[in-house]
Amino acid sequence: MQLNLANPIVFFDLETTGVNISKDRIIEISLLKVAPNGKEESKTRRINPGIPIPPEATAIHGISNEDVKDCPTFKEIAKSLAAQIEGCDLAGFNSNRFDIPLLAEEFLRADVDIDLSKRKFVDVQTIFHKMEQRTLSAAYKFYCGKSLEDAHSAAADTFATYEVLKAQLDRYPDLKNDIRFLSEFSCFTNNVDFAGRMIYNDKGEEVINFGKYKGRLVAEVLKADPGYYAWMMSGDFPLNTKQKLTEIRMRLK
Repeated sequence: MQLNLANPIVFFDLETTGVNISKDRIIEISLLKVAPNGKEESKTRRINPGIPIPPEATAIHGISNEDVKDCPTFKEIAKSLAAQIEGCDLAGFNSNRFDIPLLAEEFLRADVDIDLSKRKFVDVQTIFHKMEQRTLSAAYKFYCGKSLEDAHSAAADTFATYEVLKAQLDRYPDLKNDIRFLSEFSCFTNNVDFAGRMIYNDKGEEVINFGKYKGRLVAEVLKADPGYYAWMMSGDFPLNTKQKLTEIRMRLK
């Protein structure tokens, strides 16, 4: 089944130095842009992360420090990348929990103003887990009847994710071929920040989603504990989380 699109959608996958959203960096990004008329454009770029790639990361994706030493940094490609995905919805495999938050961090570090919160996000892994509970390789085999060659390469994972979503739409009549529906269906929570440190409650109020204040309104915590803001701003939290917290604090003022 072909996707029913109102806007272009970009399927993407990242290979990184690790899995810490705050500290780790992108070393490869693969994009597959699908237009409403079905036209597909793909591009994969290697990126110099500016920090060493740990051996355990290289063991997974096969990309070494030598492979990226002459590649551009994310800051050098950030504006062109932002232009590529301008006006597009975004999709990936485990993207809501990892790829989207890390991509947002990289844009913030590069001082490129791009408001990802206006996009719709489709996480194919979430759809898969709600329906079948398996990995990307198993999903590809299950839905598409193919073995995933070059797993953990950004390009292979990106194309596989795109094919899996189309096959999911063919398999499940209850899944609407509509990006807004798929975005809502593949979201676990209504996050304020991409990392989910703060979420919206059923009244649309921002709530702390971790630590000793979990479940309490952000506004209440900022008023009751003036040092909490400074603690978060100096702590090892994603830049996007700090940005959203600052917006709430400024609104209260």
